[in-house]
Amino acid sequence: MDRTVYLDYAATTPVDENVLEAMMPFFSERYGNANSLYALGRDAYTAFEDARERVAALMGATHPGEVIFTSGGTESDNTALIGLATAGGRIKGHVIVSAFEHHAVLAPAEWLGKHGFTVTEVSPRTDGLIHPEDLQAAMREDTVLVSVMHGNNEIGTIQPLRALADIAHAGGALMHTDAAQTLGKIDFDVNDLGIDAASFSSHKIYGPKGFGALYLRKGTRIAPYMMGGGQESKRRSGTQNVAGAVGFARALEIMDAERATEAPLLAALRDRIVEGVLGRLELTSLNCCETKARLPHIANFIIKGVEGEAMLLHLDAKGIAVSTGSACSSGSLKPSHVLLAIGCPQEFAHGSLRVSLGRYTTEKDADYFVDELIPIVERLRSMSPLYAKIKAEHSAG
Repeated sequence: MDRTVYLDYAATTPVDENVLEAMMPFFSERYGNANSLYALGRDAYTAFEDARERVAALMGATHPGEVIFTSGGTESDNTALIGLATAGGRIKGHVIVSAFEHHAVLAPAEWLGKHGFTVTEVSPRTDGLIHPEDLQAAMREDTVLVSVMHGNNEIGTIQPLRALADIAHAGGALMHTDAAQTLGKIDFDVNDLGIDAASFSSHKIYGPKGFGALYLRKGTRIAPYMMGGGQESKRRSGTQNVAGAVGFARALEIMDAERATEAPLLAALRDRIVEGVLGRLELTSLNCCETKARLPHIANFIIKGVEGEAMLLHLDAKGIAVSTGSACSSGSLKPSHVLLAIGCPQEFAHGSLRVSLGRYTTEKDADYFVDELIPIVERLRSMSPLYAKIKAEHSAG
């Protein structure tokens, strides 16, 4: 394979060299357990708490103790959903989540639904947004928690969190958001957004895998999800991952410093790809194209008449890494729940392709992707009875 073009930054990112450099000492000469009282332990503890302070400041938290370090976004989401809902020994209540959450939110919400709670899913409209009036209609007197992701990981729409949080609070509920795709990439301040809890993942911002954080507003009660030695003020037990904390803090600092210049560049590359694909492929559309509040690095296409996985595999043969809205699981091909939630017909959702850009994406990468995608789609469409039917219906209409 002559070249590799990575266009799946929403799935994961490579570790930045500067992040790796900051982490390395904590794998070797500064290897102490942060709970130990001798010098090596005190050094590790100091580095760990310094990382917490830096992360807290960069997300707008008013106190470092509002940041709980975790093993990643999934743990943070699980902790938030289950821990906030069951805080204080609560065994029932009403929880609201959006229908296009990551499964790290949907799965614990489903668990709550099997253990005494009532769960309501609020669907986004075709513009990819959760509208405040729809959340208001779903609120009940016993609603205890609302969870809506900030930036959608598949279609890139940015939700009106402040308005949603105001509705949740007016009804006496807490507001949580999965912010794995937004921290560091767009302006993000927990106080401006009015949220009570937020989940983050290090490997989405050029930090190490296996590390993340949960923001928890001071005074907000939560039931511990990880129990043991009582670390993280008894909210998340387990030996502290000092190297991970240092790496996450450094990655976030770099993202914060580069965002003003990096975000417009990514948006320009995204638009370059969108224009190339839509301009050269008929019966192709960009999901939620009318929505202006969008992440700069994500574009999600519906390419009618072809399967997403077929496109993915053919692109992979050309050294191009993208993702699709279809996921092969246990031998069955299922369309993206996100696309179904915004009203995309199932047969078209199978033909989705997500392109997500990052720090190392170039114009040559963008053009190479478009140039290789066009003949792949044309070849697949030439063999597709479904496409022939769609084209005939389109011509007749």
